[in-house]
Amino acid sequence: MSKPKKSTRWLSKEEAILLHLTPKENDGRRSQNRYRLTDKQWQKIGTFRGNKETVKSESLPNDYNKSKLVLSAWDKNGYMMDIDKYCNVYQLPRQDISSYKLVSHTGTPFYNIVFKETFIEEVKSLDIDSIIKKYVKPIVLNVQEIQTNYLFDRLVYTDVHIGMTTNENGFSLYGGKWDETEIESRLNALIKHVLSNKKSNTLIVDELGDFMDGWDGETTRKGHKLLQNMDNEKAFDTGLRFKVKLVDSLAKHYKKIICNNICNDNHAGSFGYVVNSAFKQVTELKYNHVIVNNIRKFIDHYYFGKHCFILTHGKDSKSLKFGFKPNLDPKQIEKIKNYIDHHQIMAKSNFIEFSKGDSHQKLFDESSSDTFDYYNYGALSPSSEWVQTNFKKGKSFFEFFNFKEDGQKEHKPYRFEWDINRSETFTDFSL
Repeated sequence: MSKPKKSTRWLSKEEAILLHLTPKENDGRRSQNRYRLTDKQWQKIGTFRGNKETVKSESLPNDYNKSKLVLSAWDKNGYMMDIDKYCNVYQLPRQDISSYKLVSHTGTPFYNIVFKETFIEEVKSLDIDSIIKKYVKPIVLNVQEIQTNYLFDRLVYTDVHIGMTTNENGFSLYGGKWDETEIESRLNALIKHVLSNKKSNTLIVDELGDFMDGWDGETTRKGHKLLQNMDNEKAFDTGLRFKVKLVDSLAKHYKKIICNNICNDNHAGSFGYVVNSAFKQVTELKYNHVIVNNIRKFIDHYYFGKHCFILTHGKDSKSLKFGFKPNLDPKQIEKIKNYIDHHQIMAKSNFIEFSKGDSHQKLFDESSSDTFDYYNYGALSPSSEWVQTNFKKGKSFFEFFNFKEDGQKEHKPYRFEWDINRSETFTDFSL
């Protein structure tokens, strides 16, 4: 059963106690603070406040709507309610009331209620490390090393957009679905493809951002509403399960695995970092041969052998509205060359690849610059309903490479095909 959707609301300490929540200190000059509430909880607060805009008027006394601020003690038939009936009508916790007084000299009689003093221990900061260590035990694997002239394998995927809706009401242009089942199906195809094309003892996994579709149905910059088919909690569970299963399935086949995750993008943002942070803690505790790097810079890079890989999503979480384009232009070339010069990358590597996601277009440019290759990686996810309507059906990919010690590489791409009878089927285009 899915968890009820929650929204951010402002409550006083008394209202928080009414809902059995831990009261927070007031935020700044306000006499309230923010809380995450279900619709049912918010309706209860609406009833408590006497706000006719947030409760169902048919469940309240006839003269309730005469006042926004007073909970009338008259019942529907014009009789005075006792305290028990009063609490029942307005959904107040009778057991938490220490004293009450009927105030009848006003135009609308009501009960002046004093709640029992509630002692709530402050919730200590959760020690996530200790919790994970309690339930996740280290696994020692005896991975057999293979004799090979391949230095490392590299898996690149981007724009998974967990929680995204592709066909909200069944009438999108090209259909498709993007739920837990479909996400796991694509993950299984990815794992199978990697194992079928493995040629070295080391695997580098580069995830280039927008792993999560958004928090509370919005992008990182807010104000851009997104159609989503999961709440935050379900999306978190699905995303973490994806990452953990990927490593669990590959850990016994590689002597070393390095996972690089871009956490500065325009959809996932902090939500993506939280998922990847949990993934890092779980994975590095379980396996001593797996390293997880969560990248919070807009652009970062790493070296392996004679290669340098510069990673970015393409857009950041707050500044770049348009970001890096699918096709290189002189301004972009200059920006990337400035980055290369600043970090003296050419002095440390023979091959430089600038790797980006975001555009959902697979375009590999090895000609526009003599200094670096410019690789746009296609999205693992299908096209959202908005993209289908505004642009085209689109294609979905991930890429796999085998790199030799002399710097040469073999490319083993994988493309997912749409199928009108079943959201997508898989077609392997391995070379």
